[in-house]
Amino acid sequence: MTASNAAELYAQISADHDLTQALFRQALQDPSGAISRIIELGQQFSLPVSSQEIRTYISSLDDSVSKQWLVKARGGL
Repeated sequence: MTASNAAELYAQISADHDLTQALFRQALQDPSGAISRIIELGQQFSLPVSSQEIRTYISSLDDSVSKQWLVKARGGL
């Protein structure tokens, strides 16, 4: 598992608007479930990531949309 996997997975998820919106909605209702779903997606895309790698990567992003996602889903992230 590497930080580059997290970055690549983030890019793939971001490229799919419907998936991004579904994960955002899930994060608002079930933050830990959203993390689990992202880990599953990583496995599907052959980009394994851990929950800590996801948290670290999202918190390192410098765009307001990602920061908003992190703030709203903070409970499980």
